[in-house]
Amino acid sequence: MIYLDAAATTPVRPEVLQVLWPVLAGTFGNPASHHEVGEGARALLEDARRRVAAVLGCRPAEVLFTSGGTEADNAALKGIALARRARDPRLDRVLISTIEHPAVVESAEYLARVHGFSVDVVPVDGQGVVRPEAFGALLGERTAVASVMYANNEVGTIQDLPALADLARQAGVPLHSDAVQAAGALSLDVRGLGVAALSLAGHKVGAPKGNGVLFLKARTPFEALLHGGGQQRDRRSGTEDVAGAVAFATALELADAERQAVEGLRSRRDRFIRAVQEAAPGAILTGHPVDRLPGSASFCFPGVAGETVLLELERRGIVCSSGSACAAGSSEPSAVLTALGIPADVALTAVRFSLQHDTSEEDLLTTARAVGEILTRLAPGTGTL
Repeated sequence: MIYLDAAATTPVRPEVLQVLWPVLAGTFGNPASHHEVGEGARALLEDARRRVAAVLGCRPAEVLFTSGGTEADNAALKGIALARRARDPRLDRVLISTIEHPAVVESAEYLARVHGFSVDVVPVDGQGVVRPEAFGALLGERTAVASVMYANNEVGTIQDLPALADLARQAGVPLHSDAVQAAGALSLDVRGLGVAALSLAGHKVGAPKGNGVLFLKARTPFEALLHGGGQQRDRRSGTEDVAGAVAFATALELADAERQAVEGLRSRRDRFIRAVQEAAPGAILTGHPVDRLPGSASFCFPGVAGETVLLELERRGIVCSSGSACAAGSSEPSAVLTALGIPADVALTAVRFSLQHDTSEEDLLTTARAVGEILTRLAPGTGTL
């Protein structure tokens, strides 16, 4: 199998599996228990928190373990917006971009539907970029929180987060960023990025599904979504998943170390893009041509349904995606692609290839040839052998 769907999920790393079993089998205590077994679990949990903080360049107290990126996004938007409005009732607006993950979009819609917030949506250009001037124009005295994803999960476009964060800081607005796709590819130094909150998911970097992290800058107003035992400084009640935290910390450290080899990945991706464009001259590369994730290559193939291309590739042992795997069961054109100005019928032809650091040149060239063969057979004139 040639696996080119890393943006959807990654396999659990062998190093992570090695650290998981001893924690699950041996250090099984409740980290809130005041006895030796519980204290052993607590020590592992806090060590994992320190390790994550070291990658993020923040304090351990600013690291909040969650069940994944979706929970982290929900907690950031709802928690900050509700807490800030409780302090100042005039803060009744939320600002997001038009290409956010559904966890951000639907959190904003929830705040509007249930709590009476208004939602401002900043557009992107044809390459998926949030222009600072457009972002700044929508920041206002009533904005409670803003959220712009670091790198897009469908087209790979990277945002100039420090520039957006500087505008938000000047306006006195906390900026949250969904950085789930950025881990292992871009710097996660939250001080350099300037964000007040940042979301991560373990299964995108080689940890098991069901764990993630929310960075929450100290003194950022926050209303917890989960109440009960008061764990994690009353910001997220519930007995912590110690094994998940250790797995996440291990995977994040390994992914961050891989950034040293990112140029090699980017070079292979660029050669793959050229190979696909040569094999299928009608292919449309989506997203920014340069400022994109090093493992991201997404195309539209006008005239051929994206799902058909996926099925034909899978018959050849090549696994990829038609877009986000996070909008389960959707048959509608991608909201991200239509936000880029791509017509709905063309958006339905989208195919996303997302590489890992160990994806080989041979596998990529095999895939490019397969794309050309499929398009030549299904839509004569769109591909070439």
